[in-house]
Amino acid sequence: MSVDLATVKRVAHLARIAVNEDEAQRMMGELNGILGFVEQLSEVNVDGVEAMTSVTPMAMKKRTDEVTDGNKAADIVANAPNTVQNFFLVPKVVE
Repeated sequence: MSVDLATVKRVAHLARIAVNEDEAQRMMGELNGILGFVEQLSEVNVDGVEAMTSVTPMAMKKRTDEVTDGNKAADIVANAPNTVQNFFLVPKVVE
């Protein structure tokens, strides 16, 4: 897969990045290099290779999944100008 100049400009537009013609040409070469490297990686046989989080064997640090705070709805809406039953009350906007 390769990226052409039109694709680079479209991606830059979608990302809201202003690029001139020279930058777009340079980015096209860089993106094509990256995609070429990804294609090389897809050729590697990884059957039987276990996923790892580090190069040294270690146990993952895990915490218990429990709620440590909460019941703060009143505190959250305390500075709001208008609230109803701990919900923010905003004016209705119809256009």
